[in-house]
Amino acid sequence: MTPHKLIAEVDDRGRAMRVAGALQDLLEPPPDALSIFEDREAGDAAPPTWRIEAYFSEPRTPAALAAELDALLGEPAPAFQAAEIPDLNWVALSQAALPPVRASRFTVHGSHDRDRVPQGPHAILIEAGEAFGTAHHATTYGCLVALDQLSAVRRFRNILDLGCGSGVLAIAAARAWPHAALHGVDIDTQSVVVARENAEVNRVGGRIAFTCGPGVSSPAVRNAAPFDLIVANILAGPLVALAPDVRRVAMPGATVVLSGLLTREAARILAAYRAQGFALAAHRRYDGWSTLTLSKRS
Repeated sequence: MTPHKLIAEVDDRGRAMRVAGALQDLLEPPPDALSIFEDREAGDAAPPTWRIEAYFSEPRTPAALAAELDALLGEPAPAFQAAEIPDLNWVALSQAALPPVRASRFTVHGSHDRDRVPQGPHAILIEAGEAFGTAHHATTYGCLVALDQLSAVRRFRNILDLGCGSGVLAIAAARAWPHAALHGVDIDTQSVVVARENAEVNRVGGRIAFTCGPGVSSPAVRNAAPFDLIVANILAGPLVALAPDVRRVAMPGATVVLSGLLTREAARILAAYRAQGFALAAHRRYDGWSTLTLSKRS
C-alpha cells in the first residue's frame, strides 16, 4: 500500500516532542513510522527548527490530523503539509534518521549507529520498528533515567515490565540488576515477539521471561508475583485502571515506576495510586510528559 507522509516544522524542541509523543502514544491509529530531527543548515546561526515526519498507510489530510492533535494536546497543533514519497524503503529510512539517545548511563541506539556507540553493559540496541520503545520518546527516556538512578541505591530481586513493548526497559533492568529475576508482559503478540528478539540481540534473552497476556491478570505474572520493582510505561487511562492490580502484585516496600502520561495527567495517576497505599518518591518531567516513581507502604 502506498504510504502517505505529513510534515510539520516546529521552532520549539519541547513543543515538537509533545507533538511527536501525541502522534506516537495517543493518536489512533498511530503513524506507521515517525521521525523527529533538528533541521538546521551547517553554519546557520539562526535557532534550529524541529522537523516531524509522520508516515501513514491510510490517507490522512493535514487539517484532519491537526484537529485530532488539537484535542489530544490541549493546545494548537502545528500546521502539517503533505509530501510526496519516492518509491523507497521508507520505514528503514525513518529508522536511520533516529540518533542514539543517552539516558543517564544508558545509551539506546540502532544498528546503524553500532560503530559510533561505545559498547558495554549500558549500551542497548533497539531498532525502531513494530513495537514501542526506542528512548526517543520522553516517557521511555524518563523510565530509563529512573531505573539508572534506582540502580545506585537499591537491589531488586524480582522485576516486572508491565506493557513491555520493545522490551527496552526489561533489558535495561537486566543490565542494572544482573542477579534479578525479570518478567515482561504485553497484550500485543507482536510486541512480545519483538521484545524477545531484542533481548536475544542484547544477550539477556535467557534472563527475561516475556509473555503475551492481559497484564497482571496473566497466569505467568500471577505465578511470578510478588515483585519488588514494577515498571509500567503505558497510558494514563490504563494506569488508573491497573492501580488495584499493581497493588496486589507488589510486595510491601516495592518500587513502582509509571510513565506514558502527560504532566497534566500526573495528579490523577498519583491520586489513584495513593488510594492503593503508594507514596510518591520522585516526579520527573520531560517535554510535557511525566515519570512517577512510587513506593508501596509496608
